[in-house]
Amino acid sequence: MNTQVTTKLKINKPANEIFEAIVDPVKIGNFWFTSSSERWEQGKRVTLRYEEYNAEGVINVLEVEDNKKIVFSWGENGQETIVAMLLKEEDDSTLVEVNESGLKEDDPDLIAKMLGQKEGWVYTLTCLKGYMEHGINNLRASLVH
Repeated sequence: MNTQVTTKLKINKPANEIFEAIVDPVKIGNFWFTSSSERWEQGKRVTLRYEEYNAEGVINVLEVEDNKKIVFSWGENGQETIVAMLLKEEDDSTLVEVNESGLKEDDPDLIAKMLGQKEGWVYTLTCLKGYMEHGINNLRASLVH
């Protein structure tokens, strides 16, 4: 079974602007986490905060290729996954592709986890699109569980 979750969305902005929205600790608060402790750079451990949920987590930035790729790991208690965010510029737009791998095939909750991760990435990329294309910065943390 392929335990990788893939999500793609086209955003009508250049790759460098999208890249900065993700790695900049202030800009990320406009569409995803409330804040990050520092700029996302290869080899950094970055703390991400969600003020609305009184939650935080740490990512390990594994690889960064400016305006093209960001790879990080996250998770804990043996549930760590690897996320690769790929930016492919096409004319005046960018295809943003997120691949998350490392979910355990023998996990009895695998399907639910895959669906949850897919839902999360669709939501995150939709918030990113709203922010980048229309300046909408109040969608983050609007989901009700």
